[in-house]
Amino acid sequence: MTAEQQTKLIEAAKDLIGTPYRYGVKPEEAPRFFDCSLFVQYLFKTYADTILPRSTIEQAEFITKTVPNTDALQPGDIIFLHGTRGHYNKTFPEGIGHAVIYIGNNEVIHASSRRVQKQPIIEEGQVRINILQDVIDRSGPITTIRRIAN
Repeated sequence: MTAEQQTKLIEAAKDLIGTPYRYGVKPEEAPRFFDCSLFVQYLFKTYADTILPRSTIEQAEFITKTVPNTDALQPGDIIFLHGTRGHYNKTFPEGIGHAVIYIGNNEVIHASSRRVQKQPIIEEGQVRINILQDVIDRSGPITTIRRIAN
């Protein structure tokens, strides 16, 4: 991702603050609604010319450049967290349940939610900015950090 794409992506993400969260939202519903993986998919497709898979775990597998730790974070990096309702596979047996985009200054932007009903699943939330550590505390440990290569 170029520096220009990085800037546009983060500016566009910030313009989406307050957009409602919808569990299992369909791609054609963006940018009116997001879940965490569609938020990432939409921004990277629209502002970084990168087509990503739909789910968080598939996105983490698809992006091959790994960032070693939070000290090496750059704006535009995608942080995948374990989460409480994650998806699991052989690559990520610990699971991935949430994705956020690092925007600098120890902050991330993401489609955040909380479950208010189990069956049928109902979640409430919106796109927001949070301190990275607060998201880690809430969503679980970091599973992997990925970067779209230039």
